[in-house]
Amino acid sequence: MKFIVSSTYLLKQLQVLGGVINSSNTLPILDNFLFELDHTKLTVSASDLETTMSSTLDVESDSEGSVAIPARLLLDTLKTFPEQPLTFVVEENNTVEISSNHGKYALAYADGAEFPKAVALEDPSKTVILGDILANAISKTIFAAGNDDLRPVMSGVFFQFSTEGLTFVATDAHKLVKYTREDVNASQVAEFIMPKKPLNLLKGILAGSEDEVAIEYNDSNAKFTFDNSVLICRLIDGKYPNYEAVIPKENPNKLSIDRTQFLNSVRRVSIFSNKTTHQIRLKIAGAELNISAEDVDYSNKAEERLTCDYQGDDMQIGFNSRFLTEMLNNLSSDDVQLEMSMPNRAGILTPVDGLDEGEHITMLVMPVMLNS
Repeated sequence: MKFIVSSTYLLKQLQVLGGVINSSNTLPILDNFLFELDHTKLTVSASDLETTMSSTLDVESDSEGSVAIPARLLLDTLKTFPEQPLTFVVEENNTVEISSNHGKYALAYADGAEFPKAVALEDPSKTVILGDILANAISKTIFAAGNDDLRPVMSGVFFQFSTEGLTFVATDAHKLVKYTREDVNASQVAEFIMPKKPLNLLKGILAGSEDEVAIEYNDSNAKFTFDNSVLICRLIDGKYPNYEAVIPKENPNKLSIDRTQFLNSVRRVSIFSNKTTHQIRLKIAGAELNISAEDVDYSNKAEERLTCDYQGDDMQIGFNSRFLTEMLNNLSSDDVQLEMSMPNRAGILTPVDGLDEGEHITMLVMPVMLNS
């Protein structure tokens, strides 16, 4: 088995696949990339058993075969090469020899047959979506997903497909984000919960991509096919909580404000808040928003006044500043609207502008009890 490939082209593909490999694997074979050669097509795969990703590269070759090559060693070596053709030859003595313009390097390989096979999806449903739209949907929601191992359903992003549109939801019970696209739809109704790791990989690869992504899914697995890559992952098992029930419908108090100004103000004031609760107080009266925080233990306190556009009753409400900052950071609009009903009910944050046609985003943040 022998093939010739460009060093930078190979490195670029392997760096993406390297994101799949865990730092400590239970099976030693998972520390390798699987190289499968079929004449001029080389398919490289990486897996952690839950997620498997493979990319197909064009190479010069007239042979076929499969070997598993140590990932870390290969990546570290490729990073040091300037652009040049590399020749890979699988030798009899269980080593792969790489020849560059200036030298030869031998790596021990494992048998490709030991590498776990990717799952084949039986009878999947299918939806096609633009890469950039999918990347955007992931980045707008994934930050709100939880990290609690005891509630695995909340540690992923909920995909809800219908003939009307696509909805992506993430929550950790303190904050919730619902992102909807009405300009893209699926042929049939489906819902599944995607884990964070494959989503982060997809987000990184697909940002700004004009390629179409075919999403196939059944009850247990999802498969994403795009460009020259395929990603298959196991879905999170379980029923997603009824998120619609927690979004308050009647919110008479509406505050509109410049997003950047609000974000910077919350950031500054929160430095003076209690280090465990991160509590900040919003006091709204007329066209004035007063943001304050106090850490009684250290006698630190701060307050800022901003002008805003407000319709509703005068009110005071407390929020965890970290959640508010994260949400404002993940919006890209110039102005945002915060809708509230009562100090003990969730606040709803929405962008006023900067969205595509058919794109909607709703962020919900739970209040914290104010100590008077």
